[in-house]
Amino acid sequence: MLKLRGGALQLTLFIIVVIALLLTSFILLVHTHKQFQVQTDFIIETTRNTNIGVDYALQNSISLNDTISIDLKDEDFKSIKVLRDYWGVFEKITVVSQIKNNQFKKTALIGAKQIENNRTALYTQNNNKPLVLVGNTKIEGVTYLPSQGVKSGTISRQSYYGSQLIYGQTKTASSLPKVLTETVNELKNIESKVGKVQSNQFLEIEIGKHYNNSFFKPTQLIFSNSTINLRGIELTGNILVQSKSKIVVYASSILKDVVLVAPEIEIQNNVKGNFQAIASKRINVGKSVKLQYPSVLVINEKEGLTKEQESNKPIKQNRISIDDNSIIKGLVFYLGEKKSNNYKTQVELNEKAILIGELYCNQNTELKGTVYGTVYSNNFIANQFGSVYQNHIYNGTIIVNKLPKEYVGLPFNNSKKEILKWLY
Repeated sequence: MLKLRGGALQLTLFIIVVIALLLTSFILLVHTHKQFQVQTDFIIETTRNTNIGVDYALQNSISLNDTISIDLKDEDFKSIKVLRDYWGVFEKITVVSQIKNNQFKKTALIGAKQIENNRTALYTQNNNKPLVLVGNTKIEGVTYLPSQGVKSGTISRQSYYGSQLIYGQTKTASSLPKVLTETVNELKNIESKVGKVQSNQFLEIEIGKHYNNSFFKPTQLIFSNSTINLRGIELTGNILVQSKSKIVVYASSILKDVVLVAPEIEIQNNVKGNFQAIASKRINVGKSVKLQYPSVLVINEKEGLTKEQESNKPIKQNRISIDDNSIIKGLVFYLGEKKSNNYKTQVELNEKAILIGELYCNQNTELKGTVYGTVYSNNFIANQFGSVYQNHIYNGTIIVNKLPKEYVGLPFNNSKKEILKWLY
């Protein structure tokens, strides 16, 4: 009979325990790996579902300030919610995708995508007057003209120096394209948003400080009944600056993605930034200002102000004025009330000023600078040598093909929606 020593039995038990531990560890590793893979798949799917929500918002009609749920026809623990509202002039969509404890958010500004080929350079409303070109004016791209067409003219012995009138296809215009109705309504009601803000959303600012607010958080508001001077301060993100009087932006300030609202907005010389300025009376842009895409300058006139202008009261003219050597990348938009016998300038782009984007004015435009993009205007004005010339462009330039094809801008009725900018 074979006898085993006690030490051999202990060794055998030790080996059994080690093997059991290894098997247990292997089983735990496999289980953990499977769980990790499931979680990874959930995270990837959660991220992809936000894209489904974004595509849905671009292709379908969603009520403003309403959150909807998209039916995934799947398990109840998966959801996609889409909120549509506005940030300044542009639509803003926020998508929240969730699978169990995994959540992913995306938010973006939405604008209108231009057609890729045969883009419009100029659309001047058909007011039964020909468009007259003088000096070194150049229009390059598809051009919509009044039924009387286009001709060369002379101002103070200066004639038209181009080799042809329009460098591109010409078509007959009618009324100006209609801006998206919701955008117009948003501009009319933007001043009243202050009444919907909670007390903890008001922001007190100090010179030398940096204030940053995510678009996934409630809007912060800087408000005053008197003039707001933005000097030596940095504002970034979901921040609304509103004055009942005037806002002055100094070159020592840095503004990114914020919205300014006031009757008057003054952007001083050498300001650099990226923001939306929305006024009801005047916007003055100084010299050598550099505003990056998608910056916006908007005047939405009030009916009462127009009546004052038509009276004999000595008040300042409502207008957007962009001074020499300034570069604006984005949108210049003037929405005014209809006026009789209007010989004033509502939008003025001075010499050596450049707009890369769109200019839309349903009143009078004085174009002395350069637009790389599209101009929509009811009428043109040239103030030269003490005289006013109706529907004249003097030394102005419009070249649509120098506008990047990726540009997304002002939304019109029935225009195709596209992502303008991802927010944070």
